[in-house]
Amino acid sequence: MDWYSKQLTQVEKELNTNFDTGLTSQQARERLERDGLNKLNEKPPKTFLQRFLAQMKDVMVIILLVAAGISLALSFYNMSIGQEADWIEPIVIVLIVLINGILGVVQESKAEAALEALKNMSAPFAKAVRDGSVASVPSAELVTGDIVEIEAGDLVPADCRVISSSSLKCDESALTGESVPVDKQPAAEIRQDAPLGDRINMVYSGCAVSYGRARAVVVSTGMGTEMGNIAAMLEGEEQGDTPLQQKLAQLGKYLGFLALGICVVIFAIGLIDKLPIMDMFMTAVSLAVAAIPEGLPAIVTIVLAIGVQRMVAKNAVIRRLPAVETLGSASVICSDKTGTLTQNRMTLVKAYAGGDMVDLDGEIPEKILDLIKMGTLCTDGSVTVTDGREKHIGDPTETSIIAAALKNGMAKEELAKEYPRLADIPFDSDRKMMTTINRIGGKNIVIVKGAPDIVMDRCVKGDLANAAAVNEQMGREALRVLAIAYKEIKEVPAEPTSQEMENDLIFGGLVGMIDPPRPEVIDSIAECKQAGIRTVMITGDHVATASAIAKQLGIMEDDSQALTGAQLAAMSDEELFENIRHYCVYARVTPTDKIRIVKAWQKAGEIVSMTGDGVNDAPALKAADIGCAMGITGTDVAKGAADMTLTDDNFATIVTAVKEGRGIYDNIRKAVQFLLSCNLGEIVTVFLSMLLWKESPLMPIQLLWVNLVTDSLPALALGMEPVEKDVMKRVPRRKDESIFAHGVGLMAILQGLMIGFLTLGAYFIGSRLFPMEGGTVNIPLGESMAFATLAISQLVHAFNIRSKFSMFKAGFLTNKYMVGAFFASLALMLIVLLVPFMQGIFEVIAMSMGQWLIILGLSLAPFIIMEVVKLFTGREGN
Repeated sequence: MDWYSKQLTQVEKELNTNFDTGLTSQQARERLERDGLNKLNEKPPKTFLQRFLAQMKDVMVIILLVAAGISLALSFYNMSIGQEADWIEPIVIVLIVLINGILGVVQESKAEAALEALKNMSAPFAKAVRDGSVASVPSAELVTGDIVEIEAGDLVPADCRVISSSSLKCDESALTGESVPVDKQPAAEIRQDAPLGDRINMVYSGCAVSYGRARAVVVSTGMGTEMGNIAAMLEGEEQGDTPLQQKLAQLGKYLGFLALGICVVIFAIGLIDKLPIMDMFMTAVSLAVAAIPEGLPAIVTIVLAIGVQRMVAKNAVIRRLPAVETLGSASVICSDKTGTLTQNRMTLVKAYAGGDMVDLDGEIPEKILDLIKMGTLCTDGSVTVTDGREKHIGDPTETSIIAAALKNGMAKEELAKEYPRLADIPFDSDRKMMTTINRIGGKNIVIVKGAPDIVMDRCVKGDLANAAAVNEQMGREALRVLAIAYKEIKEVPAEPTSQEMENDLIFGGLVGMIDPPRPEVIDSIAECKQAGIRTVMITGDHVATASAIAKQLGIMEDDSQALTGAQLAAMSDEELFENIRHYCVYARVTPTDKIRIVKAWQKAGEIVSMTGDGVNDAPALKAADIGCAMGITGTDVAKGAADMTLTDDNFATIVTAVKEGRGIYDNIRKAVQFLLSCNLGEIVTVFLSMLLWKESPLMPIQLLWVNLVTDSLPALALGMEPVEKDVMKRVPRRKDESIFAHGVGLMAILQGLMIGFLTLGAYFIGSRLFPMEGGTVNIPLGESMAFATLAISQLVHAFNIRSKFSMFKAGFLTNKYMVGAFFASLALMLIVLLVPFMQGIFEVIAMSMGQWLIILGLSLAPFIIMEVVKLFTGREGN
């Protein structure tokens, strides 16, 4: 309900309460039973088993389990007919599935963290008026109509309408993103469509009271508060699959259909040729094993985990493994302003005195330093420096003046000793001024600091006409402006009054402050543009401030590209979708608005990253394809809802993460291309051999060994390839782009045919050109040569996949992991082929030197062929 737009008498009547005596204990009990506790709904966390089973829903995992089941069935059959059962195959597959699932669960942080953090933002106790007297009441037991008292340092216990206040200011940055505490005015008349940041007669649950005190009436509790609305959005926003997860699921389905199709064809051939059913079943199992890259899920998981470790070293902590890659495909970054693009600290940037306006980033004249000195004496805040970091305590507008003085060698503590304060009149939201009386140069000097129009009206001397023009100019630049005036008095009154002290003033000057952009962000946004990534500012701050910052950062060019929350509310979702590419800045928006913007971009086919630090950002962080929270200034709620946390709160880190993400996706595509070309080579070998000779040249255990051992290490090494230099000069890939786009699928097929024909050739040479005694076909030798050629040729082929350019230009040693993987896999393969005990397990035989030379020649052929292809396709250079 719009309590902020109602008269206080109407609020009192509708809530059936009394602003003086509060509720009775009986009324409070009845309302508590009716409305429930003033706390956020809690959803029971998922158990480890539930999380683990969720990992098992992956299509590739299901296919692996089916393969394990088939292998297990085959082992039981062999045992039933008196043959040796092979238990290694199913055990290895199940182990891969278990490791993959556990890795996924361990890396994924608790999804309930955001809601838990929200719950912890509520105050444990509140001062409430019950039965006519003030009592300490558990915040969870507050009800609508309760009268509460709050003061500086308190957390607001529920959403309340302010009844009366004394200089009340609340920090609502968590909800609105506005960095400056909001002055609260109980009597203010607020229109019904006012955004949350403009409802200055309300205070909101979970926000801190920065200054002053107030009495207020509770109008909403629990899930009915603004915090509750955010919690509901967080609960309702499901975490969708990342583009990579969708592509791998699609790949799994293709491979599943391929394996099923192959089995059907083989059985059909067997029935036509009247071959033994069991032989056909064994051959079908061989082909099914050949079609499925068993190591792919584990390899993708490990490559992503390696990416996570790289990101940590570059100040980005990843919560969900696939998010590493998702950021690399981001085409739109929707960024909060305060604390993300800006420093979240009001900073004095300009000052005007004696007819001159000066930028404070250069040499500062004496008259401006005197103005800053006076402004510092008329403040209540403080700035301390610990280990090189400034700590600001108090109103940000005041601490910006104090920090400027400190930067210029005028520490407030030293000024206070040299020019002691004799009396003061505290800031008041009605007067919009603060006054101190200081002893300066043996004289009693009154210093007044406040809103320019009000202070200048009290002045009788000074260049007021020029000052008014300068004030307007500063306002157009979105600066927050304060005027400083002074006068000399003979005696200090015992009780100074505004009427006496804040009139007949001499105008001193103006100071302008703003929450400035982070210096590194301008270059980062320019790099995003070069990479085809659009940056959009979404903030709860005023449109003038947001637009000024956006223009400085290069996000926006003209004011027509900015939209306010009120204008956005008047647009339908369809209108927003149609115009989404026109707007670069959204100001004075609500958490719901942020989700609408994110989803409109997603509907337009873009992959959206959302950055932010406040509670108000959390729902959009969760709705986005990837949410990035700030680690230092970010709330626990934002961190819990995000996929990634930036430990240095640096927007530039996002650009680094995008670069890493693009490199990781490239490497995963290389691994997929390598594994699929290898598996396709196996399928071609077995399938054509069945068609030509009704013989399977490779045993299931041999295929599994190649897929899990000799293929997996090079595939992992491909995941460690350095990021290519031109990665940030490419446009982002589209959300619907296939993992096989840009020729990857075609190359995988052609390379698979190449490996398949070479392996088939090895089988033919071994079985037909080296016959057994009596001229019979030498199947054991053919199988051994095919097995050796398949494995070693794939190890050689891994170097072809490393780069689209010639390896003589790219460099054989630029990826030391590939060199290590090659020799490790080759060693494992030679153990199987040369050690008698292992020969027995894998059903291979010893081969002569001549036969090994044939294998070597066939195995090196893929490298020679691909180098020639690269030469003729113009990829011989880098």
